[in-house]
This record gives sequence, structure tokens and C-alpha cells, in this order.
Amino acid sequence: MIHCFTVNGRHLVLDIASGALHEVDEVAFAAISAMQDNPNHIAKSQEVMAEIHRLIDAGQLFSPSRENEAHAHMKNRKPVVKALCLHMAHECNLRCRYCFAGQGDYGSDRGLMSLDTGKKALDFLISQSGPRRNLEVDFFGGEPMLNFDTVKALVAYGRTREKETGKCFRFTLTTNGSLLTEDDHAYINSNFDNVVLSLDGRPQVNDSMRKIGKSGSYDTVYPRIKALADSRNHENYYVRGTYTRENLDFAADVLHLADAGFTQVSIEPVVAPPDMDYSLRKEDLPALYAEYEKLADALLARKKEGHPVNFFHFIMDLSGGPCLAKRVTGCGAGSEYLAVTPSGKLFPCHQFVGDDRFCIGDLDTGVTGTQVVADFVGCHVYTKPACRDCWARYYCSGGCMANAYYANGDISLPDEIGCDLQRKRIECALYMKTVD
Repeated sequence: MIHCFTVNGRHLVLDIASGALHEVDEVAFAAISAMQDNPNHIAKSQEVMAEIHRLIDAGQLFSPSRENEAHAHMKNRKPVVKALCLHMAHECNLRCRYCFAGQGDYGSDRGLMSLDTGKKALDFLISQSGPRRNLEVDFFGGEPMLNFDTVKALVAYGRTREKETGKCFRFTLTTNGSLLTEDDHAYINSNFDNVVLSLDGRPQVNDSMRKIGKSGSYDTVYPRIKALADSRNHENYYVRGTYTRENLDFAADVLHLADAGFTQVSIEPVVAPPDMDYSLRKEDLPALYAEYEKLADALLARKKEGHPVNFFHFIMDLSGGPCLAKRVTGCGAGSEYLAVTPSGKLFPCHQFVGDDRFCIGDLDTGVTGTQVVADFVGCHVYTKPACRDCWARYYCSGGCMANAYYANGDISLPDEIGCDLQRKRIECALYMKTVD
């Protein structure tokens, strides 16, 4: 299986099974495209046909699929928990219009995680991690810095448990940045492998959605997160924003963040009920496709000028890629990755928190929702009908199961608009590889 596409005038061909990427001229592009429907098609140019067959013989074009072998592997796998999202606070000092977390409380259960609950969570992760040595913990919210003393105590507890068990914790902090002070920098930089900082881009865009009380948050947040990024030498962090129907020209927001001094940026499409006025719609796709292409060229130009910016969705490794399980299951929600609420309830991921249909147990009783877990373990690109023939399946890993559920009521039916945008991002990322 191959995928033929054009970005900013460049004709590209991706061989799905091998991952080989080719830039070709119009004649070869037409010939290869025709051969996808008719393997016996012969181009008028003998030279073109000779090169096509050379690539076929080298296993870099129309290479055979290993689907059956890979699917068998997925049937037999027994995943263990390797990561937790700890909801340190079901409370937030911002009131963001698009917040999936109900502006901090996830619809109920407002409160802070206690130190005792947090310790139980780390012990649970250790006990459920099997032979895995490297474990991940994201301190999340709401706003986790509302409970930062407990976060610090849990980091210290985790370091103690590392020595006792031989495990190794990788800690991440996800914060809106409004409570950061210079006094926090040394601690955060010493203890957190990654920091996710929230800002949506241009002040007017950010302040339309992200408010402190009734006022915009940009002027409060920007200097604080910039100071932290500077203190980390602009490594091991992301400024993470969201774009909506109100800023379809989101490339300007990425470039604003770059101009503001950030080098690690992620701007994501909003996930919201379709009846919200800021939700993305099918008719927005052509404008969004053009915006991604514009952004790709803008970032290439900056790299050429010596000012590179890493845009999260354009980062792609074609040299080998992640392991097979990662390529077909993504984050591993519900099996390898779980969320823990302040009261100790367990959910497949942070986006399912608050919906008790997806509660799979708690820290005292352990995992009791075995059918829910089985549903998530069995949900991967080989079991999702929409993914089986999609050229992008090994790059998107089947998409986000929470987005799928809230779009279609089924974790195995990917969100159509989300898929369309993901495919375009992948095309742009591949295109950038040919220009590097």
C-alpha cells in the first residue's frame, strides 16, 4: 500500500509498510498513482518504469504488508501499567471556555489530592508495572500548582521508592503557568523531565478563551512561562495551546509563540461538542489544510535562517519509528496509561474522568472494571474498521480513543474531523523531511 500526495507543489509517495518516502516528478507521480489501482499499468517512459521497479525490488515501494503477523502479536500481548496521570487538583484558577475538564472539577468531585492518596497511586503504579523499570507520572489538574506542596512530597516519596524497588520515575508537570514564580524554577528543573505550559498564542486569541476571572490571562501567564522556559535553556518543555473555529489562522499563533521566544510549541485542534460555536466543522478543513502547509513552509524558512522551532505535530522519525505496540495503540489509555482522581478513582485517561461509566476501580480495591479494560486493550488499528485501510494508521496509532468516544459514542470509531487533520499534519511532516 502506498500514499501519493502533494504539498506546496512537491509530489511525494509514501510506502506504508516500509516507511520509505520518495519525492518524484509529475510523470513518475502519475505512473505510481495509476499502479496503485492497476499494478499492470506501464508508464510511457521506460526510464521511469525502470526506477519504479528498482524501488519495488528494493522493498521501498509497494512493499508487502506484515499485517497478519502484527495483528497476531497484538492478540497475544499482555500490557502492564507504565504511566499515571495524577489529578492533583480538581480545581483551577482559570476559567477556560473550551475546558474539557468542566473548568477544573470534571463535573463533580472538586478538591485536592491528599498525600496519602498520591502515595497509594505511586505504589499502585509500581505494583502494576511488572518488569518495566521506567515509569511515567504526570502531575495534572485542574491546576496542579494549587496543590504544589503535595506534588513536592510525592516527588520525594517517588525518589525513595526508586531506591527500594529499582524503578525509575519520569515526572512531568502540566500547568497553566499562572502561579509560577522564580523561586519554583530550580525545583522544577531539578525534578521534572518535562513541563507542559498552556498558552494559546496571540494575546487576543488566548484571552478570548483562557481567563482569570473575567480578564484575559496572557499578561499574567506569558512572562511566567517564558522565564521558566529560559531557565530550562528551552529544553524539555512544550508550550501547548488549542485552536478553535475562532482562529482558523492558527499558524499565526504558532509563529507568535516562536517570536515570543519559545522553541518548543504544540497547538492542538479543539475537542468539543459539535454544537459549540467554537467547534471545528467539516467546512473548515480546506482552510485548516492550507494553514498547516503555510506553517510548514514558515518553519522551514526559520530553520534555514538559524532559528528552528519544534512544532510537536511536525516531528517525525522515519529511521525506524516506535515499537509496534506503540504504533498501533498510541498512548495505551486504559491499559498502559491510567488517570487517578483526587479521591483515588481510576479511569482510562484524563479525558474520561468524571464519566463513571469508565471508572475501572480505585486505589483501595484495584482494577475492578475488567471489561472496560479489555475493551481498551482490544482497541487498536487492527480492530478499528476505519483504520484498517488508512495510510496514516502507523503514524497516528488509531487516534485518540476519548476523542472518538465523545464524537461517535464508541472508542473504536475515530473522530472524522480529527482524522482528517491528523492526516494533513502527517503529510506536512513528511513534506518537511524532503526539504531538510
